[in-house]
Amino acid sequence: MSFLTLSHLQKSFGSVRVVHDFNMSIEKGEFISFLGPSGCGKTTVLRMIAGFETPSNGSIAIGGKDQTKLRPNQRNIGMVFQAYALFPNMNVFDNVAFGLKVAGKSKAEIKTRVDEMLKLIHLEHLADRYPYQMSGGQQQRVALARALAPAPQVLLLDEPLSALDAKIRVSLREEIRQIQRQLGITTVFVTHDQEEALSISDRIVVMNGGKADQIGTPFEIYNNPATRFVASFVGTLNLIEAKVLDASASQIAIGDQQILLKKPIAKANGEKITVALRPEAGSLAESAKGDVRISGVVTSSHFLGSVIRTRLDVGGALVSFDMFNDPGTAPPALGERIHLNFASEDLMILAE
Repeated sequence: MSFLTLSHLQKSFGSVRVVHDFNMSIEKGEFISFLGPSGCGKTTVLRMIAGFETPSNGSIAIGGKDQTKLRPNQRNIGMVFQAYALFPNMNVFDNVAFGLKVAGKSKAEIKTRVDEMLKLIHLEHLADRYPYQMSGGQQQRVALARALAPAPQVLLLDEPLSALDAKIRVSLREEIRQIQRQLGITTVFVTHDQEEALSISDRIVVMNGGKADQIGTPFEIYNNPATRFVASFVGTLNLIEAKVLDASASQIAIGDQQILLKKPIAKANGEKITVALRPEAGSLAESAKGDVRISGVVTSSHFLGSVIRTRLDVGGALVSFDMFNDPGTAPPALGERIHLNFASEDLMILAE
């Protein structure tokens, strides 16, 4: 049964509608990520859940109780912001204790709960420090502990890692996910970073233009994108213009080479379609499994450490593929004609 239900949410600022008829049911204990570029509406949806924005239309329910008209402090929701938002005049202990003091808890209850939260984030030895004496990652962990201390029914995180450097982001996102699983708290996480969303989410909502283009597991979103936007935004992807040669036989042409698909084509003969291919799907190995073999001329080859990304010109169509770095094997040379093998199932036909 759904725990957090968003029904027909809309939000307009003046004449500009930024969220269009957003619907979603979130189970208790789920970790949901809203993923999308700036201005797609993901933070606005989060702020409506928190009560910082009032929906122009629609409703929000938690545990079957309507929250739409409640103030933020009436919703029992924890929130972590991008900019930490710690109180600079309070030490770590008092920052974490703030919500408990507002709720009127006793000193004994507050000390027990704060100690528990500081142990959870592994910062019990820094209880007396002030925010300016701590790193950004430590401050964000304190902000997380402060949000969790009053035992909220839902945790909201608004791009909490974007101000941190790359290594700290990776370790902290794993820590957040571990804590979320340990507590079993329903969590909504907003990010524009696809790797973050793919690595820690139970489900991802890919937002585009105020709408949910697709809702699914990371596996579904990555391997079966529903729209061209999702395919291009999540992961690296070849978007290849192809021509329908024989729709009834699922035959297309990429550049000057013919390919048989194993999927129906809802287009007429001679029409253009867009197909997508993940770079990791292709292989140069003669023994590679796959029923498609295309040849092309190498136009570029980029060394990315563990991976070498090569681009081919296939009769005017550009196709990129990735191969693992092998110290004993030189990467393809510019101008070299090579053969790329992949399975026809790896070609995705994209909806516009």
